[in-house]
Amino acid sequence: MSGWLRARYTVYSTFYDLGPGFADERRRAIDLLALKPGERVLVPGVGTGADLPLLPRHAEVLGVDLTPAMLARARHHARSGVELRVMDAHALDLPDASFDAVLLHQILNVVPRPARALAEAARVLRPGGRLSIFDKFVADDVAPGALRDALQRAVDLVFVVPKLRWSTLLAESGAALAERRREECGGAFRILLLEKRGEDRACLRAGAARD
Repeated sequence: MSGWLRARYTVYSTFYDLGPGFADERRRAIDLLALKPGERVLVPGVGTGADLPLLPRHAEVLGVDLTPAMLARARHHARSGVELRVMDAHALDLPDASFDAVLLHQILNVVPRPARALAEAARVLRPGGRLSIFDKFVADDVAPGALRDALQRAVDLVFVVPKLRWSTLLAESGAALAERRREECGGAFRILLLEKRGEDRACLRAGAARD
C-alpha cells in the first residue's frame, strides 16, 4: 500500500499546489497551538510544504513525508530551523515524547491506517504537548451505508473524500489525547486542537495493534 501511495503522490506532486491551499484554515489551526520560542514541531505528511511558511520562525520544525517528490517541492519553503525527511507517518522513526506540537493537516483521510498515524503522532508528543488537526470528517449524525461507502471508494481514486468519523478514529487509535477546541470550517472540514494527557504507552500499543 505504501508503494501505491508513494507512486500516486509522486504524480500528484507536479500539480498538487494548483488545488485549494486552505491557507486561512491552516493558519488558524497553527495559531491555536500558541507555539513558544524553541518549541519543536513535527509535520507528518508535510507534502509540498503548505504549512511551512505559516509556522512561526522561532519554532524548530521537522517535516516528513513518504514521497520524495513531494519533499522536493517542500524544500522551496524550507528555512533555517526546518528539516525535511522521508518517513512513514504510520511508523515514525522518532523517540517518544520528543516534540512539543504536531500538525496533522489533511493527512488522516489519505493514509491507509489513520488510527495508526494518529497513535504515532501522540506517541512522539511530550505530555502536555498539542496536536493540531485540519481535515475532513463525516458528521456524527450521518448514518453509514454500503452505497455511500462504495461511492466514496470510487471517488477517492481521484479526490480525497471524508471517510472518517472523529470519535471512532480517536477511540481506535488508543491515543491519550483530550480535545481542547473544535471549529467547523464549512462543509466537512474541521479544525481540532488536542492535548496529550500524559504517558500511556500501553494504551497506544493497544490502539496500534488494533489497527
